[in-house]
Amino acid sequence: MKMIRVLIVDDQLLLRQGLQTLLELESDLEIVGQAGDGQAALALVETKNPDVVLMDVRMPRLNGVQATKEIRENFPQTQVIILTTFDDDEYVFEGLRAGAMGYLLKDVSAEELTDAIRRVARGEALIQPSIARKVVSEFARLGTAAKAPSQKLVEPLSERELEILRLVAQGLSNRELADKLFITEGTAKNHMTNILGKLGVRDRTQAVIRAKELGLA
Repeated sequence: MKMIRVLIVDDQLLLRQGLQTLLELESDLEIVGQAGDGQAALALVETKNPDVVLMDVRMPRLNGVQATKEIRENFPQTQVIILTTFDDDEYVFEGLRAGAMGYLLKDVSAEELTDAIRRVARGEALIQPSIARKVVSEFARLGTAAKAPSQKLVEPLSERELEILRLVAQGLSNRELADKLFITEGTAKNHMTNILGKLGVRDRTQAVIRAKELGLA
């Protein structure tokens, strides 16, 4: 069994310790370190090579959004899950644009958190449904979705790809896409690969943001 190496980043020591105690109960998760700010997190990512970073947003020296951007640019093999509170909603879009593969609120259950870590470690993007709704609502408020949008892509998305992209925007995983559309998980992955290529983005989260900007989802 491959161990998933996890780095915990939060400026509250008690929370870091609590998360470590919780995650160490899982046989496939290994906590490789803790950091109290984004600057310390960058140093630990370089030396510890974690698979997944649990990243708070509001921290001294270097906040979670800036740290996420630095990590994704310099250590692309490391994925980031932003784990924050309702009060940090203004950072949702900045965090996703910075390259976070997951965005969860701190009121998630232990089961939801460990599942998110495993999914993100596999390369899947995960946005908590309540957060996904906020993303959709905010883009609607900004009026980025036109009534008859022009895709503005060199190679337009097919109807099936548009259907899948809209479901991804609702937070569905490849397995959930397969179940809903009565296709294999491999086919769902192939569609996602094509969608990412056409949109010119590197992951599902960026695809959702790009789709909203184009009025496609």
